Amino acid sequence: MEKNLAEKLAHLETEKQNMNTVDIDLYSTKEVLEAINKEDQTVAFRIAEKMDEITALTEAYVQTIAQGGRVFYIGAGTSGRLAFVDAAELVPTYGIPEDMVEGIMCGGLPAMKRAKEFAEDHAEEGTRDLKERNFSKEDMLIGVAASGRTPYVIDALNYAKSLGAVTGSISCVSNAEISALVDYPVEIIVGQEVVLGSTRMKSGTAQKLVLNMVSTAAMVRLGRTYKNYLVYGIGTTEKGRARSVRNLMSECNVTYEQAQRVYEECGNHTMLAMCMLKTGYAKEEAEKFMKKYHGRLREALLAEGFETR
Repeated sequence: MEKNLAEKLAHLETEKQNMNTVDIDLYSTKEVLEAINKEDQTVAFRIAEKMDEITALTEAYVQTIAQGGRVFYIGAGTSGRLAFVDAAELVPTYGIPEDMVEGIMCGGLPAMKRAKEFAEDHAEEGTRDLKERNFSKEDMLIGVAASGRTPYVIDALNYAKSLGAVTGSISCVSNAEISALVDYPVEIIVGQEVVLGSTRMKSGTAQKLVLNMVSTAAMVRLGRTYKNYLVYGIGTTEKGRARSVRNLMSECNVTYEQAQRVYEECGNHTMLAMCMLKTGYAKEEAEKFMKKYHGRLREALLAEGFETR
């Protein structure tokens, strides 16, 4: 290992020893758990300190999709896995196209199951993975790296910038290397990990929370919810269909039979069923109504004078 790399790592907060847990190997099981829980409780407070930066990143995310672009997350190790999962979950949850938001994991799908940490040092693979997805200047790239210095992520961000694409980052150290590269940097300073070097702990928790916040806020701002109901996905599971019918009953004040009939008529498309029940329109008329307002049902109802409470 290069001496200068060891010196660089020594300056990262996540690579310093946590003096609160220095005797953790002498603790009882309950004491270990309590120590972890105590440290975890600090993460949300560190995130709250960076709300302006997270807001700016989220608004860029929303604007990219609203203008027809795509959003990509890219990362290695724990960071990559968390980013990959966040992107994957948006498709069934919010009914978005599979290519609208995508997570790129260093090492590909095999690395999701079996760690290939060495792959992150192959910097040139970051550019290759973006080219394989036809990444363009209309898209946005968010680099996720706890240390803020992952070569694979840095290479990808440099390529994205060379195209003129919007870039962002999520890291867990101050003055992260990737922060200087991107348009919208977010640094969540979680401090020392419970176990030195295990950034799947507080760093991973911080990244997971921020990714959830950003993507959920983006979906809400893009009109993929009605109030706080999930209504844009197509029910593909028994639980999902039952939840949708229950939500229609509750929000539209109709019987189970009425909700079920309209839901099935719409091909299990909850938003369309909600529109029909709220407006009294037939299916084709409701589809035109939704199209006129770009699928943003509550805004449509308010604009046309329908009751939304």
